[in-house]
Amino acid sequence: MEDILAERKGDVLWITLNRPERLNSYGRQTVDEIVLTLRENMDARVGVITGNGRAFCAGGYLGNLAEADFWNVRAMFAGSLELFDAIRNAPFPIIAAVNGGAFGGGNELVVMCDLAIAAESAQLGQTGVKVGSAPVLGGTNLLAMTIGEKKAKEVSFLCRKYSAEEACELGWINKVVSDEMLHEEVQQWCEEIIQMSPRYLEVAKASSNVMYHQMRDNMVNSLGALIQAIGSPDMLEGANAFMEKRKPNFPPRSGLADQGQDND
Repeated sequence: MEDILAERKGDVLWITLNRPERLNSYGRQTVDEIVLTLRENMDARVGVITGNGRAFCAGGYLGNLAEADFWNVRAMFAGSLELFDAIRNAPFPIIAAVNGGAFGGGNELVVMCDLAIAAESAQLGQTGVKVGSAPVLGGTNLLAMTIGEKKAKEVSFLCRKYSAEEACELGWINKVVSDEMLHEEVQQWCEEIIQMSPRYLEVAKASSNVMYHQMRDNMVNSLGALIQAIGSPDMLEGANAFMEKRKPNFPPRSGLADQGQDND
């Protein structure tokens, strides 16, 4: 394992995203390592996903988008859905221990986990339309079931940052604790879950996935649209602007520039 740290602590499986130099943003390899770890630990009673360093997860690695190699970017997009399927289909609850920033696909990772506990310094939000993408794997759909359609559209369209306290008030996450108490609080929740029937926890989790399964076709169709847009001017400009730490200058939507010229 290169992108994650996996550790069994008795019945608890801890998965730590371990690319702090890029704020734990994930690529195809990260996804493969998490999916393999979940598959090899089906006997765990509860899982935890967290990040190493000051971030939980900054989403998909935008260097891949800036390079715009079609097959590599496609593999990363498809991998995101595979990762979320693995989390939702794991036979045990998975808790997001949000130790820092959770943005873009990192926020969607929080949405996909069964439970979420955040450090008070953590922030959450989407970045898609600001960096040449769209949060179609949880941000535009499943999050709406938690915080409401209008608020989810605000999150997805405006790409603002939300404090852990704001997120908790909206029902986005379950609880906020001081930074130094995050690990202890998560461990306490794990111990409480372990006291429950593993068989009926699996049944309860499968039943609770009803909205995820209903929305999955939408996710697949929207993912197809993202794949078709790989290498588009908007994707390249958004990703490069992010990597260069500047404001993006997106081109007008196709046809609008010519229409303006015709009116002149």
